[in-house]
Amino acid sequence: MSSPRALDREIARLAFPAFLALVAEPLFLLGDAAVVGHLGTPELAGLGIAGTVVTTVVGLSIFLAYGTTAGVARQIGAGHRDAALAQGLDGLWLAVLIGIPATLVTALAADPLVAVFGASSDVVEPATTYLRVAALGLTPLLLILAGTGVLRGLQDTRTPLVVAVAGNLANLALNIALVYGAGPAPRLGIAGSALGSVLAQAAMAVALVLVVVRAARAEGATLRPHLPGVRAAAPAGVPLIVRTLTLRASLLVTTYAVVLTASGAGSSTAVPVATHQLAMTLWGFLAYVLDAIAIAAQAITGRFLGAGDVAATRAVTGRMVGWGIVSGVVTGLLLAATSPWLGALFTTDAGVRDALVPVLLVAALDQPAAGVVFVLDGVLIGAGDGRYLARAGVIVLAGYAPLVLLTSALGAGLPWLWAVFCAVFMGGRLATLVHRSRGDAWLVAGA
Repeated sequence: MSSPRALDREIARLAFPAFLALVAEPLFLLGDAAVVGHLGTPELAGLGIAGTVVTTVVGLSIFLAYGTTAGVARQIGAGHRDAALAQGLDGLWLAVLIGIPATLVTALAADPLVAVFGASSDVVEPATTYLRVAALGLTPLLLILAGTGVLRGLQDTRTPLVVAVAGNLANLALNIALVYGAGPAPRLGIAGSALGSVLAQAAMAVALVLVVVRAARAEGATLRPHLPGVRAAAPAGVPLIVRTLTLRASLLVTTYAVVLTASGAGSSTAVPVATHQLAMTLWGFLAYVLDAIAIAAQAITGRFLGAGDVAATRAVTGRMVGWGIVSGVVTGLLLAATSPWLGALFTTDAGVRDALVPVLLVAALDQPAAGVVFVLDGVLIGAGDGRYLARAGVIVLAGYAPLVLLTSALGAGLPWLWAVFCAVFMGGRLATLVHRSRGDAWLVAGA
């Protein structure tokens, strides 16, 4: 079994590039928020609703990254690189098969999807406009997930980092040019923000697919669709879909509770929804930071279990939980210290800036627990323990949804809704994951 110092080096080798790549991913939304926020508060709130729909659709397919990482890593641990790349190509084809109908459904159903949130009329139009254009980026986004999953399974987190940074810079430049107009680019407003993101996402997808294809050719793997492999990949991802669905449902019900509270107060929903959008975007940004260790956990856990080394799997899990706690403390302190000034980066609306501070302080208190949650989630995904994660997700959602809706019905403000989110939703996830990690049922070895 490796020494603690060797395990730390292994975690760092994968986690630090993954950290930088994951930080770049939410910067897509942060960049959009910074650009769109200066168009006005209704546009920012519209971005929040449309962005929630897009991230929900993409989030339901996160198994394309997580499941592929675990499966490819197990094959690598067993010494089967050709089989690993064949499995990765199956994931890419599955991404296309899911992405095309998802694009059509999201674009055609933009009006009813936005209407579900019950936002005021000044928010509905920009939300619908953004969503129709952003739907074109769904297939590229799913290919990014699958391609990134393949490379992580191959123990390569550097290539996704390069692609993520380049794509993020392109996204920001395209957003500024297309939203406000620059040179030959027309002034498109919020539609320009969505179009800029779509173009950047398409370029990222092409880059990642080319890297995977080159590696597959080097191993002699066929590039044609392998239908049995694609069909096998789909049902294998069902538990992770259920797990992700429960997570997305929790976020959606939180947004719905925010809208209900604001509507009950008899005023426009723009300020509370915009505040919640910024808080959730910043929380998501920090979640990606903490998730870097979870990415390392997926790759390392899969590889160690594929090689049959259960003792090393248990040891590296303990080290990564320690990393998660320390990272959570650091991000919590940074969020609390910067909370009075973060709002000014995204909006000139004083009401949004003032309302954001107490919400961010609540989120800051939750960061150490979140660090453990994300790490253990990654460990169990890497171990292929999707069925337990699905069951645990359903249990947590069943307890959280009625409580947050009751809190909203009682007229509690945004900070209280976030307190319930952190205590019940994140606390429930923490309890179920710690319980599972202490047992041995998830430690299944072999390719």
